[in-house]
Amino acid sequence: MLLCAGLGTRLGALSDERPKPMLPVCDVPILRYGIALLVGHGITDIVINLHHRGEVIRDELGDGAALGARLRYSVEDELLGTGGGLKRALPLLDPDGRDEPFVSMNGKLIFDLDVAALLAAHARDPGVLGTMVVRPVPDARAWGAVMVRPDAAGRLRVRDVLGDGEHMFCGVHVTRPSVVARLPDGDACMIRQGYLPWMRAGAGEVAAYVHERGYFAEHSTPERYLESNLTLLRGEPLRHPPAALTGVDPAARVDPTATVVGPVRIGPGAAVGAGAVVGPDTVIGAGATVAPGARVTRTVVWAGARAEGTLDRSIVARTGTIAAT
Repeated sequence: MLLCAGLGTRLGALSDERPKPMLPVCDVPILRYGIALLVGHGITDIVINLHHRGEVIRDELGDGAALGARLRYSVEDELLGTGGGLKRALPLLDPDGRDEPFVSMNGKLIFDLDVAALLAAHARDPGVLGTMVVRPVPDARAWGAVMVRPDAAGRLRVRDVLGDGEHMFCGVHVTRPSVVARLPDGDACMIRQGYLPWMRAGAGEVAAYVHERGYFAEHSTPERYLESNLTLLRGEPLRHPPAALTGVDPAARVDPTATVVGPVRIGPGAAVGAGAVVGPDTVIGAGATVAPGARVTRTVVWAGARAEGTLDRSIVARTGTIAAT
């Protein structure tokens, strides 16, 4: 399941136009990176929960056939949280009542996670409530610190969350429908109303899977969103990219007097006017326009938007421009 029902309030006007999982990174919606990752690991049956601007997700992705997946949607009229959303979707996640493990992933992530290794680790530890993907970070408290310690058998266990610890939770975990069913009805957090109180009450253990290598980005602020675009433009490898992330699309129109300085991504149908300078570190989305004489560097121009004047470290949407300093 890909969790996509959040509001994206820290993104300001950007999330008014598109829900956070559909913000384009290198002209590809964030959500498609998650789908490509799962499909690349053989997981093609995917549930997506919807709330804020959910119609954008449904309209653009449809049934998922074009992406090699079968997508189904769980609509939340009211936000239900990371646990409540899973519980609401249980009829889709476990229609046959077989209680098989499933992956839950935050839809705002671009994450080069070895999903096969994660599932294998969980399978070796079948008695746990779930397996949380964590990564060591120097500012763990800012991310809701996760304490990870080995048990007597050397198996890594989550001992605390939102207190002391050296790791952050990466927004991905493996659990079973029967575990999710224990959550209270309505709005519920999988950590605060699930794993954490259950661990403290001795009602089960949560395993930790440590992710130390490979790309990880979440996109909750304009600065993080812009930086993710720039990092992938500069060649950060992904094992399962959803599409071409760099280069000039053959269907783009670049005036002969314009200058393009890589790395860039210029999407299909985009138009770069006379004398304009695009790049380095710039994304011009499909059907977007760079006005004649404009200078656009370290900037993301969304599909169908228009860039004018001198822009640096900016995000240009159809509804306006945001500086990401």
